[in-house]
Amino acid sequence: MVLLGTAAGGGFPQWNCACALCQAARDGKLPARTQECVAVSGNSRDWWLLNASPDIRAQLTATPALAPGPGPRDSPVRGVLLTDAEADHVTGLTVLRGGAGLKVYAAPPVLTTLAPLRALLDRYAPWEWADSLTEGGFVLAGGLVVTAHPVGSKAPKYVAGPAADARWVTAYRIEDLASGGVLVYAPCLGRWTPALDALLATATCALLDGTFYAADEMGTAVRAPGGQAAMGHLPVSGAHGSLAALARHPGPRRIYTHLNNTNPLLDKLSDAHARVTWSGVEVLPDGAEFVV
Repeated sequence: MVLLGTAAGGGFPQWNCACALCQAARDGKLPARTQECVAVSGNSRDWWLLNASPDIRAQLTATPALAPGPGPRDSPVRGVLLTDAEADHVTGLTVLRGGAGLKVYAAPPVLTTLAPLRALLDRYAPWEWADSLTEGGFVLAGGLVVTAHPVGSKAPKYVAGPAADARWVTAYRIEDLASGGVLVYAPCLGRWTPALDALLATATCALLDGTFYAADEMGTAVRAPGGQAAMGHLPVSGAHGSLAALARHPGPRRIYTHLNNTNPLLDKLSDAHARVTWSGVEVLPDGAEFVV
């Protein structure tokens, strides 16, 4: 697995932000991060992208395992698994246009919302679009078995008057048949549920939403009742935050991703970073590679 990008929408530093963290990144005091995206493979030959960030071209070219070849238009990238329809997770599909034989998995409301984009992309090269919530899950080339699990009802802002649907946001459970390792991938979580506890109970590694460290991180205007951030991301800290919930799951390797540019976890010297790492949860850089 390769963490191609670990920042939330806009990346880090964000182009229109002059906060202390973004300024530190511009000054070279903190490492820059591209927008959240992951590559997984069960055999190091067939690779699948978890979401497709706007930074996908730079992310692919920076990763030797994802280099094209041996033919002039061959690629080890087989397709994409989308967790939602947010712009920072789907606009990278346009960069992949023309890639022959790609397959994209997403939940039904996401597939419906992306219908105009799907039509555009299919004019470059026909892709296969599949329901990620198909009963019994699905098998990916390379020996990975996947099931998708609804974890949120947050629709993207660009969807006008979206119908209520609990399947707007999904998490993936990805099992490597050869090693037996299990990845739980949930970069967008509005709340913690018993279903998520059940998923983590089977996991070897969990890659989870670390967007905001605190619910009021961007001001009280984004705070919602119950400790949940109104922008649809469960904060790390607090009695009802994800860090407290992760204390119930010491077994799997636990990693935060999708870090907003306001998040103090971006700074290794911050108290927030010390608290999270003391709890056994990791914050890794772009380009980190490891085996689940």
